[in-house]
Amino acid sequence: MLPRDISQQIFNELVYSRCLTEVSLEAFRDCALQDLCLGQYPGVNDKWMDVIASQGSSLLSVDLSGSDVTDSGLIHLKDCSNLQSLDFNFCIQISDGGLEHLRGLSNLTSLSFRRNNAITAQGMKAFAGLINLVKLDLERCTRIHGGLVNLKGLMKLESLNIKWCNCITDSDMKPLSGLTNLKSLQISCSKVTDSGIAYLKGLQKLTLLNLEGCPVTAACLDSLSALGSLFYLNLNRCQLSDDGCEKFSKIGSLKVLNLGFNEITDECLVHLKGLTNLESLNLDSCGIGDEGLVNLTGLCNLKCLELSDTQVGSSGLRHLSGLTNLESINLSFTGISDGSLRKLAGLSSLKSLNLDARQITDTGLAALTSLTGLTHLDLFGARITDSGAAYLRNFKNLRSLEICGGGLTDAGVKHIKDLSSLTLLNLSQNCNLTDKTLELISGILMNF
Repeated sequence: MLPRDISQQIFNELVYSRCLTEVSLEAFRDCALQDLCLGQYPGVNDKWMDVIASQGSSLLSVDLSGSDVTDSGLIHLKDCSNLQSLDFNFCIQISDGGLEHLRGLSNLTSLSFRRNNAITAQGMKAFAGLINLVKLDLERCTRIHGGLVNLKGLMKLESLNIKWCNCITDSDMKPLSGLTNLKSLQISCSKVTDSGIAYLKGLQKLTLLNLEGCPVTAACLDSLSALGSLFYLNLNRCQLSDDGCEKFSKIGSLKVLNLGFNEITDECLVHLKGLTNLESLNLDSCGIGDEGLVNLTGLCNLKCLELSDTQVGSSGLRHLSGLTNLESINLSFTGISDGSLRKLAGLSSLKSLNLDARQITDTGLAALTSLTGLTHLDLFGARITDSGAAYLRNFKNLRSLEICGGGLTDAGVKHIKDLSSLTLLNLSQNCNLTDKTLELISGILMNF
């Protein structure tokens, strides 16, 4: 028998090259392999499980995501007592019955069953004895309401993902209140309200909380302000208005804040100006205007700012000119104009800039030629012509470029052909381009 590391390498190569079959798998019986990564691998079913389980106590991790393994197949894993990680995402034939076979795997630290409609609260009783679990992923498991009570004793749990579990309600939050080692909690698109969030205020180690799409209001900030370690908060598409937003000022630890698609205005931004640790702020599709941006002038650590589809116009950009650490700005579908883009010219750290707005023309692009560090430039709807395309030669580090305003001809593409770092190029809707363009960019097509 070959040494284990050699057998493992051969196995990995066969998987990578899609050459492993049910027949060739037999060669790996009793090889003491440690890691079997077969996620999304074609043809995996219960017939594979006997050889997989033959690795015995050597087996540490198994990924069978997207396979046809059923409850019966999981029986084979009961003797793999040292398993630390199991992934069964999109395994729609596994149900509560299959979970029973995992009860004795007390060394598991990571377990994932994404997108499973057959797992219920009853089946989750099998999780109660998995006392070493650090990470549990039940995203899109839509029948687990009432099942989180079985996690109460999992005191090592640090990460819980129950996104898109629209069966989850306030009562499901109560069992989580004692999981004091939780660092990451994802409950987006659930039915949790402000009342449910109140159960979380004792989770002092919580650093990431995703509430996107939950019916919470600014009232939940009373509870969240008690979380001294919280640095990532996603409140996108919630039910926030300006009322109660003064409580944001109490969450000074925040580094990432997503408030996109909420009914907030400049009045809310007043309460963000003290959040000097912020590195990323998303205000997509909010009622934010030019005057509100003055409250961002002191956020000197900002690296990412999302202002797409807001009321921001030309006069607002002057408030951003001092944010020299900015690496990404999205100004698509705003009221900015060519003249205002001069205010961005000094932001030398910028790597990504989205100017998908019809009022931007060649003149605006000319004002940005000092931003030589740009790697991503989106001018999708901007009215860039062949003349403006000449300025693109200044952006030699570009990896992605979109110019789809209809003003380019083959002559303009000549200025793009030397951007040798490009891996994404979108020139759609430029109806005057001909086959000559393909010839011109043939040199960079090798990157795609």
